Amino acid sequence: MARNLLFTIEYDGSGFHGWQIQPNVNTVQGTMEKALSKVFGVPVELDGTSRTDAGVHAIGQRATFSGEFGIPTERIMFAANNMLPGSIHISKVTEVPDRFHARFDAKAKTYRYVIHNTHHRNVFDRNYCWYVGPKLNIAAMKEAAAHFVGTHDFKSCQSTGGPEKHSTVRTISDLQVNQNEEKITIDVTGDGFLYNMVRIIVGTLTEVGLGRIKPDQIEGILQSKDRERAGRTAPPQGLYLVQVYYERKDL
Repeated sequence: MARNLLFTIEYDGSGFHGWQIQPNVNTVQGTMEKALSKVFGVPVELDGTSRTDAGVHAIGQRATFSGEFGIPTERIMFAANNMLPGSIHISKVTEVPDRFHARFDAKAKTYRYVIHNTHHRNVFDRNYCWYVGPKLNIAAMKEAAAHFVGTHDFKSCQSTGGPEKHSTVRTISDLQVNQNEEKITIDVTGDGFLYNMVRIIVGTLTEVGLGRIKPDQIEGILQSKDRERAGRTAPPQGLYLVQVYYERKDL
């Protein structure tokens, strides 16, 4: 009898060319499918929630797989983690209804971006944050962040080269900017994200923090639908997929 499984996955994206399987390069999906195919004894094709880019990390990536296999669900995580590299870890496996799909049934996602606002770089952190030397104005960044919240056309926060979308309208339900000494975290929760959307929002907020964009200019940037008016695309290594929501009540 076929079972449908939902995996919760953590990974260090530093050594991978993103989540999505691609020919001749190392990807998280490809690495996981090889390991799980050995565990189940059948070919595995995972459906992931987010196609994270090269260098992007995950704390709560989700993926589903449906198939017939004998291994008990409670043994799958242990068996698979023994075959996976240390940079990937399955933190939970649960059985879900047959028609449940990790991506299509997701109601929202939260991403976190980490900035170290200092000139003193730590070589051991270089793959896990964005170093910004000049002092950032956190109050201005918080003010600007409020303008992104709500339902907007985010075309000005989309990079070219990503998958085609029927609509560039998205809803950001929460955007928090917090600082703890030199560490700044930007948490963005939304019902969906365009290609590089979170990284462009972060880059724009950073431009606000540097005084190059004023907080009250954000509304005009969104209305312009012009990528050139928004800030730079923040580098990938500071970005983390934190959580995927399947129930509205969990938001």
